[in-house]
Order: sequence, then structure tokens, then C-alpha cells
Amino acid sequence: MVTFTAHDGTRLAHHASGDGPPLVCLPGGPMQSAAYLGDLGGLTAHHRLVGPDPRGTGESAVPRDTSSYRCDRQVDDVEALREHLGLDRMDLLAHSGGANLAVLYAARHPDRVARLLLITPSVYAVGLRITAEDRLATARLRRDEPWFAPAYAALEAVTAGRATADSWNAVAPFWHARWDETARAFDEAGERAKNHEAAAVYTAEGAFSPAATREALAAFPSPVLLLAGEADLAAPPRVMREFAELFPKAELVVQPGASHFPWRDDAVRFVSLVRGFTDR
Repeated sequence: MVTFTAHDGTRLAHHASGDGPPLVCLPGGPMQSAAYLGDLGGLTAHHRLVGPDPRGTGESAVPRDTSSYRCDRQVDDVEALREHLGLDRMDLLAHSGGANLAVLYAARHPDRVARLLLITPSVYAVGLRITAEDRLATARLRRDEPWFAPAYAALEAVTAGRATADSWNAVAPFWHARWDETARAFDEAGERAKNHEAAAVYTAEGAFSPAATREALAAFPSPVLLLAGEADLAAPPRVMREFAELFPKAELVVQPGASHFPWRDDAVRFVSLVRGFTDR
């Protein structure tokens, strides 16, 4: 673990492992420690992965101004990390909610991103709409799973706006290609590593200006990989196609059988897909 100082004086931490060209990896959650990314399915054999803990999570300090948890305000933290690493341009990977921060950074600092990799990304920053049927149709791909019936009923409640805490717990199997004790432990660890107060601020009013962001991304000069999971409810492939079309040089890849954590669902395929992009 190495620390650096954000532009507002907050002490931030990042973790680095692996060999090869650096790849900065923004975690999701939102506002979850980067620890859950692990070695991204073995990608450390080919890249030096640099995973920052967002302010107020993991080893990073809580800021004096907690309104700085807002996504757009954390763009400066990513820039401070780039400066700390001494990189003129960086390859930037982001997962899930972290993709909102990544695209805001790319829109503000397009000349600092050599390649952009968005893994099962959230769409808040670009204002795309995911319908209830997008999620339900994707869920029905799992209809042969033994846990499907109660999980699907809970998902119907969630998409209809009738969710309870039990509903959210019941849909958890959909986030993984294999629902077992390992997946349960992974989810539980993720909840403990997340700053829930900060997550509530991350998407607060004013965090996103989708029209302006889409306009900036339309001129983004670097190549983009958008990797979707075939069975991911959070980032359904139909909407991911729309996301990819926002960039002039984007490639959409749908990983077969994968859900929201594709490096856990099929590590070999995930690493192959990422290397096929970064090795060009």
C-alpha cells in the first residue's frame, strides 16, 4: 500500500501488484475498496495493476469535506494519482460504478488516457436508460438455475419499485455466474468494504451532466473496450451497445456466460479479452 496526497490535501492510498505495463483500475461499489478486484483473474501476469482506494474507503483517509465523495469531484483524485505515478498518459480500467468516474475523467482529461477499459459499467454519467424489461429479459437467461424462481420474483419486485431489503438479498445470485458459498462470501466482504455514507453522496444532485459528457466522449480520441457480461442485469448487453456507440473508437465485447464480475466468472476468457485489447 502506497499513499499520495489529493489536491485538497486528503491522504489517499493505492495498491499495486503484478508485472508489465501499468493499468490503473478504478473500483466500483460505488465507494468500495479496490481490494475486491484482486488480481483481475490473473491479469497481474501481464500488467502492473494499480488500484486506488477511493477517499473514505479502505486505506484512504476520510476527507474533511464529505461532499467531495460526489463522483465529479473525485475526478481530481484520479488526476492526482496519475501525477503521483509519473505517467504522461495511462491505461485506465474501471468496473461497475467506477466507470462513471472513469468517463468523467476521460471527458475532462482526454489527452491523459491512452486506453479506456469499461468493465460491466454503470451508465449514470452518460444518462442511458435501462428498462425493467432489459433486466428481466437478461435474468430469464438463468431460468434453469435452481435458485431462479425466488430470485426472479424478487427482481420483479425490485424493477416494479416494490423492493425490500429481503428483495435485494434474494437477487444476489444474478450477479454471479456461479452462486455458491464463495460467491456469498465475496458479496459479504464487499458490503463490509463499502462506505455506504459516501456511496449515497457519489451520485448526488450535480454529479452528472450526461449531455455534456456524451458530447465530450464523441470526440474522445483513444480506443475504448467496453466489456459486458452476457447475463449481467446491471449492464445488459443491449444498453452496452448504446454505450459503446457514444465513442468514436469503441469495441463492445460480450463475455459469454458472465455476469457482473467477469474476471471471477471465467478468468481465462476475461484475461484473454483484455489482453487482446491492451496488446494492440
